[in-house]
Amino acid sequence: MEISVIKIGNSKGFRLPKALLEKYDIRDKVELILEKGFIVLKPVQTPRKGWEEAFKKMHEKGDDKLLMDDVFEEENPEEWT
Repeated sequence: MEISVIKIGNSKGFRLPKALLEKYDIRDKVELILEKGFIVLKPVQTPRKGWEEAFKKMHEKGDDKLLMDDVFEEENPEEWT
């Protein structure tokens, strides 16, 4: 794919087609990587992306239970005060 370099104020840049942005889920930022004569643009992934939906599904299935108790049997909470 060939795209034009355009003037943006005192700098230059380029526009990516909407279809490309959607296909690679590019939003507000990209990571620019310089590799042996190539410039690679990589979408910046949002930390914990999809977690909210995954937690909802876990709750619906009843899989959101604690794996261990908050307080161990031999632990004395009064020692911490």
